[in-house]
Amino acid sequence: MPSLTVDFAKEKEAGYQRIFSRSPLYSSVAANWEGLYVAYDYLLPGQTPEVSSKQHGIAIFVDLPTPTQAERKIDGQFRCERVVRGDMVVVPAQAWQQTTWDAPGGIVIVGLELADWAKTISETLDRDRLELIPHFATPDPLVYQIGLALKRALENSASTNRLYAETMTSALMVHLLQHYTAERPQLATYSGGLSTSKLQQVTDYIDAYLDRNLSLRELAGVVQMSPHYFCQLFKRSTGLSPHQYVIRCRIERAKELLSMKQQSIAQVAKSVGFTDQSHFHRHFKRLTEVTPKVFLQQK
Repeated sequence: MPSLTVDFAKEKEAGYQRIFSRSPLYSSVAANWEGLYVAYDYLLPGQTPEVSSKQHGIAIFVDLPTPTQAERKIDGQFRCERVVRGDMVVVPAQAWQQTTWDAPGGIVIVGLELADWAKTISETLDRDRLELIPHFATPDPLVYQIGLALKRALENSASTNRLYAETMTSALMVHLLQHYTAERPQLATYSGGLSTSKLQQVTDYIDAYLDRNLSLRELAGVVQMSPHYFCQLFKRSTGLSPHQYVIRCRIERAKELLSMKQQSIAQVAKSVGFTDQSHFHRHFKRLTEVTPKVFLQQK
């Protein structure tokens, strides 16, 4: 097989197709997650060509019915390894890799832009760079849970799960900074939450733009904070992650609109930011214990 150099920022799914000769089952491209590179696929036994990517690559093995024997080469190092569900592989940008595997399985692949990596370093550590180092199949329970969360976000109403996916990707980057770099720095933690004024700024912004596909970086930018620390402080202030808070705000606004009886359920769902009516129905019932239709009949 010929060697390939791939830039997912430019090629998107076409880059994936050049490596695996198929499109993934689910991807951030299809979900319109601007600036995120996430894919889930269920692959049969096979092999990849030797590949170098412009992005850092993280492979998370979320669904392996049986252990897989793999032969993997990363950045000149070769290893025969036994891969099981919950393992992950780290391939830094520009490093050459090639893999052969002998059993089918489901995998989440995350691509991290070097600019986003550098920004995360500067925002969380106040420094310019930190080297991500290659890791062959390595068990990591937190990364496994992030992989499962990203897979669910892609499968279930992916177009409205961007904020959640960004939160998971931000957590992944910070975890990689702490545990998969040459220096393994300790990150600062905060015991308090957002100031009253900053919290008001963010909640007012959310209320004003509930119909938009809000992003984590957008909300953090309102109060000029890094996404990582914004998530920490927002949850300490509200008891909810930004994603959970936005969902609750959307449902509260939907209840107000349904009570006015001027729009259909589908129109209400769209006006509060749910492009998928089944997604709206599921969250509405979870938070109110009745369906939108029953709620409307009770008014």
